[in-house]
Amino acid sequence: MRYPEEVIEEVRMRNDIVDVISGYVKLQKKGKDYFGLCPFHNEKSPSFSVSPGKQMYYCFGCGAGGNVITFIMEYENYSFTEALKLLADRAGMALPEKEYTKEERAGEDLRRTLLEINKLAANYFYYQLKHPQGRAGYEYLKKRQLTDDTIRHFGLGFANKTSDDLYRFLKEKGYSDEILKETGLVTIEEKGAHDKFWNRVMFPILDVNNRVIGFGGRVMGDGTPKYLNSPETRLFDKSRNLFGLNYARTSRENYLLICEGYMDVIAMHQAGFTNSVASLGTAFTSQHAALLKRYTSQVILTYDSDGAGVKAALRAIPILKEVGISVKVLNMRPYKDPDEFMKNLGPEAFRQRIEEAKNSFLFEIDVLKSLYDMEDPEQKTRFYQETARRLLEFPEALERDNYIQAVSKEHMIPYEDLRRLVNQLGSRMAPGSSASLRSSYSQEERKPSPKKDKEEGNRRSQRLLLTWLIENPKLFERIQGIITAEDFVEPLYQKVAQMVFQAYENHSLNPAQILNHFINDQEQYREVAALFNAGLNESLSNEEQKKAFSETVMKVKKHSLDQASRQAKDMKELQQIIQAQAALRSLHISLDEGTN
Repeated sequence: MRYPEEVIEEVRMRNDIVDVISGYVKLQKKGKDYFGLCPFHNEKSPSFSVSPGKQMYYCFGCGAGGNVITFIMEYENYSFTEALKLLADRAGMALPEKEYTKEERAGEDLRRTLLEINKLAANYFYYQLKHPQGRAGYEYLKKRQLTDDTIRHFGLGFANKTSDDLYRFLKEKGYSDEILKETGLVTIEEKGAHDKFWNRVMFPILDVNNRVIGFGGRVMGDGTPKYLNSPETRLFDKSRNLFGLNYARTSRENYLLICEGYMDVIAMHQAGFTNSVASLGTAFTSQHAALLKRYTSQVILTYDSDGAGVKAALRAIPILKEVGISVKVLNMRPYKDPDEFMKNLGPEAFRQRIEEAKNSFLFEIDVLKSLYDMEDPEQKTRFYQETARRLLEFPEALERDNYIQAVSKEHMIPYEDLRRLVNQLGSRMAPGSSASLRSSYSQEERKPSPKKDKEEGNRRSQRLLLTWLIENPKLFERIQGIITAEDFVEPLYQKVAQMVFQAYENHSLNPAQILNHFINDQEQYREVAALFNAGLNESLSNEEQKKAFSETVMKVKKHSLDQASRQAKDMKELQQIIQAQAALRSLHISLDEGTN
């Protein structure tokens, strides 16, 4: 069981949504609402709205929506409980002891125990590093020119050569084999137990709240694999965490540096670049990008300068752009990685390279050029043609022209020639198509069926009516005796309508509170948020809007009666429905007082 509903509602009410969100998003008031650039997708024109009246946010671009609690959950990647606690602390509230079901209590207890064990393991590894048995690891780190302060700051440690040291240590602390299996730190088999990590320098992996959730280990000597990470556990998901983000998120810089490995991040932080992070032994993912988007809108890739590093950068660029992050690529040549660069040229030279970092699109064109022999006229022409195709990926003419100029200047291609080639390739594409969408469909395939159009029209009418009723509760008087909650025939819409109508009867109509009932089902929550933001931002004041309201009410009622007629149990019920349908045709609905 979650916190009592009245507690959740009090936390929500004590945190004005405009005040909270304006701490994350720059908002500007337009009419009765506030607008800004959506933090959950890439956009150039503000479509993210925050309504002080509804105490809700909604993006008309990507459909993200909810109340102040779900905003914190989405933006900070918090659980419901973590978001509620943050908002309670912000409001100076003390939360009561949470009530749990037996299963929830077991899950929370296990999670707490795993965090406890990880912290113990991190302290154990750190202790080993500073004693004779950890000398090999300590000498390795000192050879990499890490200071004692840096070693302590990152909690670096050492896993002994004995293959069951940590297991025996944790058993002595009273932990069962069943629990230890869940940590990913030990392997327990019929023939015995052994540590996951041994003879390795250890790197604790912390989440953004500075809790140890996993480990990475670098083998001493020629063992394999060179780097080993914790397996996926209840705490650790490598595709959703970044090494160093717990420190980088508080950096004063307005961009983040993405490296390939632990040592690169540590060397960067030691040199003063505390805005550095790295993925955890896996390719960069969309989840990583979404996580970064919460803290920055710009990154600089500092991947290794070898072929593998270039490929990694090319994979990461579109993923980062997809979530609206601006990307640049840093040139570290003649050195392989940031750690090596820092040791040879130092922080000031690296900062200069940051200032000279290349726009990601121009970097991609550089890599593309390296694939062609520019001394061969045929290959040179193919490079120009492929470059022109890439330029067509910019849908806005002004932005595309800016890039044409930049590519022309950098690669010494006559501007007019390149612009003409881009336009020629663009004109060959089907009208209305995009260069980035290569597949085409016949008109017949793209044409929606009339039945689907009608169904969507009926759903839209129900959404519109719910939005109007939420925005202007006085409209309940105009639909009294005509529309009830049961007339919203979509199952989810009807469930919401019942809550809306009941709240109106109780004089407590509050959409943000109604949303709390759907917070455990992300898909339903998103859809309910959309129900309260169906696209009308202005009050119903002119004749055209009055007509739209009347037509919407009639459409919802007609669809409800049509549905009922198909489900009638007997002739008497069907006759009653037919009479209601006939009466509907002569009904006049008005927003004006004293009419019906």
